[in-house]
Amino acid sequence: MAKNSAALMNAIVRKTIDLCLNSDRITRQEYLQLTSVILSNRNITEEDLVQLNRIFDRVQMGRIKIID
Repeated sequence: MAKNSAALMNAIVRKTIDLCLNSDRITRQEYLQLTSVILSNRNITEEDLVQLNRIFDRVQMGRIKIID
């Protein structure tokens, strides 16, 4: 993946993370995209990884609702 593409992908991931944590909602598509980011071993920062884990934990606890 080109450097610009990776930077754009990281920006999109951060925006999605912020939206989910601020709204306590996530679409099924966003949830699958974030799952894909973790499983794909992309170069994500430690901070983003912590935030992603917060989202997944909150979904498990029912604090973030998955919407369609």
